Amino acid sequence: MTDQTVPKMLNKRAKQAGLLYDFTAHDFRRTFISELFDRGVDVSTVQKLAGHSKSETTIRYDRRGDEAKQRAVDLLPVPYYRSR
Repeated sequence: MTDQTVPKMLNKRAKQAGLLYDFTAHDFRRTFISELFDRGVDVSTVQKLAGHSKSETTIRYDRRGDEAKQRAVDLLPVPYYRSR
Protein backbone atom coordinates (compact mmCIF):
# COMPACT_ATOMS: atom_id res chain seq x y z
CA MET A 1 0.00 0.00 0.00
CA THR A 2 1.19 3.49 -0.73
CA ASP A 3 0.56 6.55 1.38
CA GLN A 4 -2.08 7.60 -1.16
CA THR A 5 -4.11 4.37 -1.14
CA VAL A 6 -6.37 5.17 1.80
CA PRO A 7 -7.18 8.75 0.69
CA LYS A 8 -7.94 7.50 -2.83
CA MET A 9 -10.27 4.83 -1.45
CA LEU A 10 -12.02 7.31 0.83
CA ASN A 11 -12.47 9.86 -1.93
CA LYS A 12 -13.84 7.18 -4.26
CA ARG A 13 -16.41 6.17 -1.63
CA ALA A 14 -17.25 9.82 -0.93
CA LYS A 15 -18.00 10.39 -4.60
CA GLN A 16 -20.12 7.23 -4.69
CA ALA A 17 -22.06 8.64 -1.73
CA GLY A 18 -22.65 11.86 -3.63
CA LEU A 19 -20.29 14.01 -1.59
CA LEU A 20 -18.54 16.74 -3.52
CA TYR A 21 -15.63 17.12 -1.14
CA ASP A 22 -12.24 15.41 -1.38
CA PHE A 23 -10.95 14.32 2.01
CA THR A 24 -7.39 14.62 3.19
CA ALA A 25 -5.66 12.71 5.96
CA HIS A 26 -5.53 15.95 7.90
CA ASP A 27 -9.35 16.21 7.77
CA PHE A 28 -9.57 12.92 9.62
CA ARG A 29 -6.93 14.01 12.13
CA ARG A 30 -8.77 17.29 12.76
CA THR A 31 -12.08 15.45 13.18
CA PHE A 32 -10.52 12.89 15.54
CA ILE A 33 -9.09 15.60 17.77
CA SER A 34 -12.22 17.77 17.65
CA GLU A 35 -14.48 14.85 18.55
CA LEU A 36 -12.31 14.04 21.56
CA PHE A 37 -12.47 17.65 22.74
CA ASP A 38 -16.24 17.73 22.19
CA ARG A 39 -16.59 14.68 24.42
CA GLY A 40 -14.67 16.32 27.24
CA VAL A 41 -11.34 14.52 26.92
CA ASP A 42 -8.57 16.55 28.52
CA VAL A 43 -5.83 18.21 26.46
CA SER A 44 -3.06 15.98 27.80
CA THR A 45 -4.84 12.80 26.72
CA VAL A 46 -5.79 14.23 23.32
CA GLN A 47 -2.17 15.34 22.86
CA LYS A 48 -0.91 11.82 23.49
CA LEU A 49 -3.50 10.23 21.20
CA ALA A 50 -2.68 12.70 18.43
CA GLY A 51 1.05 12.12 18.83
CA HIS A 52 1.84 15.77 19.45
CA SER A 53 4.99 16.55 21.40
CA LYS A 54 3.63 19.92 22.59
CA SER A 55 0.19 20.70 24.02
CA GLU A 56 0.23 24.00 22.14
CA THR A 57 -0.06 22.06 18.88
CA THR A 58 -3.07 20.14 20.17
CA ILE A 59 -4.75 23.29 21.48
CA ARG A 60 -4.72 24.79 17.98
CA TYR A 61 -7.22 22.10 16.97
CA ASP A 62 -9.69 23.19 19.64
CA ARG A 63 -12.45 24.97 17.73
CA ARG A 64 -15.11 24.79 20.42
CA GLY A 65 -16.98 28.03 20.87
CA ASP A 66 -18.65 29.87 23.70
CA GLU A 67 -21.24 27.13 24.26
CA ALA A 68 -18.50 24.67 25.25
CA LYS A 69 -17.03 27.22 27.65
CA GLN A 70 -20.45 27.81 29.19
CA ARG A 71 -21.01 24.05 29.62
CA ALA A 72 -17.64 23.82 31.37
CA VAL A 73 -18.51 26.63 33.77
CA ASP A 74 -21.91 25.05 34.43
CA LEU A 75 -20.10 21.98 35.78
CA LEU A 76 -18.67 23.97 38.67
CA PRO A 77 -20.49 23.60 41.98
CA VAL A 78 -21.91 26.89 43.16
CA PRO A 79 -23.19 26.98 46.71
CA TYR A 80 -26.83 27.90 47.03
CA TYR A 81 -27.83 30.26 49.81
CA ARG A 82 -31.46 30.82 50.53
CA SER A 83 -32.34 34.38 51.44
CA ARG A 84 -34.66 34.86 54.40
